[in-house]
Amino acid sequence: MSLGIDPASDRAAFRQIADRLRDEIESGELPPGAKLPSERALMDAYGTARGTIREAIALLRSEGLVTVEHGRGAFVRRRPPVRRLASDRFARQHRDRGKAAYLVELEAEGRRPDVQVLYVGPGPAPADVAARLGLDEGGTVLIRRRMYLADGEPMETATSYVPWGIAEGTAMTEAQTGPGGIYARIEEQGHRLGRFSEEVTARMPTDEERRALRLVPGTPVIGLVRTAFAESGTAVEVCDTVLAADRYVLSYELPAR
Repeated sequence: MSLGIDPASDRAAFRQIADRLRDEIESGELPPGAKLPSERALMDAYGTARGTIREAIALLRSEGLVTVEHGRGAFVRRRPPVRRLASDRFARQHRDRGKAAYLVELEAEGRRPDVQVLYVGPGPAPADVAARLGLDEGGTVLIRRRMYLADGEPMETATSYVPWGIAEGTAMTEAQTGPGGIYARIEEQGHRLGRFSEEVTARMPTDEERRALRLVPGTPVIGLVRTAFAESGTAVEVCDTVLAADRYVLSYELPAR
């Protein structure tokens, strides 16, 4: 019998191999940055075809456990995916401490966050954004485009749209919005935030997104559109975010009622 393969199992061979390698990664036997055995070595060890080994590696890569470098092989990720805590990330306590959500998450995991502001200025609202904000199509909004990085690695791009009547004349129109980010500035304008709504989708990236996020071929992205509502029920911001799917775990806590 080959190493780690149970021919009587109803679990596919590539999943059994992935299970074994995953155990070695999680136990530290294969530490961060370590190179996995070559395809040939794994084929010999498990007595299986190259395609089966590649399926196992692809599964581990989709889980964010390994990266694959062309011509060099597969390596254990040096950093685990960021756990995005949707139930806590926009808590007012963070804004009161002058912390934006992304900084809170990265600092909690011991990562080095960075935000690159790509564009800030007024512009026409796209049709879907205008509908979410209750504006006429083409109505003026503040547009803020950013790139978020962790330890120098691109993680996500985000474009926020804020009705111009809320943003005009505030620090939201500047590259640096000040402590607590734009949500703190929106509340300073008298729009106390009451809730957030998020819609999550998955798709393959555009060429531009693949280059910007430095994605290896075949890596999907997560599309997340968030709408922020004031306690009055008025929508005050829409944020369209594209996340590298192999660099995040989306964590949700839902009430059972």
